[in-house]
Formats: sequence, C-alpha cells, structure tokens
Amino acid sequence: MGSNEVKSYVLDTNALLWLMRADHSLGRQSVNMADDAMRSDSLFVSAISFWEVAALSMKGRLKMHEPVSDWRRRVLGLSIREIPLSGSIAIGAAQLIDFHADPADRMITATALEHEAVLITAYRTILAWPGNLMRHDARQ
Repeated sequence: MGSNEVKSYVLDTNALLWLMRADHSLGRQSVNMADDAMRSDSLFVSAISFWEVAALSMKGRLKMHEPVSDWRRRVLGLSIREIPLSGSIAIGAAQLIDFHADPADRMITATALEHEAVLITAYRTILAWPGNLMRHDARQ
C-alpha cells in the first residue's frame, strides 16, 4: 500500500459490536478511525464476525436486541464492507505462526493481512503477536 493510498481497516468482532452499540470500551481514537474509514469506504469486517455473533447469540453468551440477520443488514448499511472468506484467507489463517488457536481470530487476522489493512482489536494476544500485522488497540 503506497503512502498516498487510503488505509483500510478491519474491525474484529468485539470492535464491531462496540462500534454498533456505541460502547465506550471502543476508544475515542478508534471511533474516529472507524468514522473516517466509513466516509472513505475503507472500513471492513470479515464475514466470520457475523458467524461469531450468531454463534454467541445462539449460545446465549451475547444478547442481541434484533435478529442477527437484521443486525448484519444494519452494519452493512453504515458503509462497513463485508469481506467474504476465501481459500487464500483460510490458508493464510492456518499458516499463522505462533498465533493462538481460535479459528475466528485467525480468519479475521488473515483477512487483515491479505487486504493489507489495519486490524482494530482489543485482544491482547493479537496485539502482542510478533507477526507482520498492522494493528491498532481498539481501547485507544
């Protein structure tokens, strides 16, 4: 990505939930980054995040105030673009070295890497991961 190009950002699942709920866990700098990225059509979410929200909702671990399919439409209506899973993302996720085992985190991280995007995440294990990933602490 050249220095004159607009940066792209990928929200992890928690950052997406915090943004959609106006939760103050998402730091002011992250909110500003997300707002700017939405205006420039450069804010993304991995399709696996919608799976993760649906799975957590079905297990009763996440309270949703609307059906997840309606929530997804609302997310996408805010100029947040969905990146579908692909074979190259799946392979990249499997090949992450010294990365924890959570498959959703692997897919989200591989998505950010493949699209040369900054990952907005609060997960300490991802923030501390030594891999070549552009990342921003969502709590900031």
